[in-house]
Amino acid sequence: MTEPPKRSHGRLRVSLTPQPSDLMDMRPAAPWTAKVITLFPEAFPGTLGLSLTGKAMDLGLWGLETIALRPFGEGKHRNVDDTPAGGGAGMVLRADVLGRALDVAAIGTPGRADWPVVYLSPRGRPFDQATARRWAGGRGVTLLCGRFEGVDQRVLDEYAIDEVSLGDFVLTGGEIAAQAMLDATVRLLPGVLGNAASTEEESHAAGLLEHPQYTRPSEWRGRAIPPVLLSGNHAEIEKWRRAEAERITRDRRPDLWAKLGRD
Repeated sequence: MTEPPKRSHGRLRVSLTPQPSDLMDMRPAAPWTAKVITLFPEAFPGTLGLSLTGKAMDLGLWGLETIALRPFGEGKHRNVDDTPAGGGAGMVLRADVLGRALDVAAIGTPGRADWPVVYLSPRGRPFDQATARRWAGGRGVTLLCGRFEGVDQRVLDEYAIDEVSLGDFVLTGGEIAAQAMLDATVRLLPGVLGNAASTEEESHAAGLLEHPQYTRPSEWRGRAIPPVLLSGNHAEIEKWRRAEAERITRDRRPDLWAKLGRD
């Protein structure tokens, strides 16, 4: 079977075309790349093409390739799914179809330690900041976006695919989850945020939720910025921020607080 073309996205090229444009060829190769297998490649880059992640894509700090699943389908109509074995509602994505797409996605990628292959699944382990850091520390990631009732278990077993969940809820497909996870990961790549300290002080960076933030005006509708933040005493400011982060984490996320071994 002839391999369908792989498609890259960025602000310089967001439409789907059979071959990369000359303009895309002029862009520097991205050191970190996300490959997304999806029935809806037109959903990307979506929000990833905006703001800091979009600018970083334009600068070649990361790359995004969508691999459309439909061309790998069976028969005249390129069917990608079939009824569940044993009966039941809905449809299941076929293992043979997914296998062909995964083989194409694997071209040019290193071992799993540097390039995980992930199925976005509500039954997977929860996605968290540690996962984002681990993905950002590699060379890229391949994300498989499910649809319908899910995918044939055999393809998950055959390719040893990791299952990761965005949360304890069900979406109609993995595309939204993929964008959320990629956003969390890409922002950790060198040069994307510009200020590395930003990622060190935000929520979950040290197991705590982030302290409150304030800016001008100094008073708004009778509410003033805490005086310590205007004192210029950096030691006291840091002490206040730490205490507030601990208070908020204890009150709002007792599960995180317990992981820190606090009373």
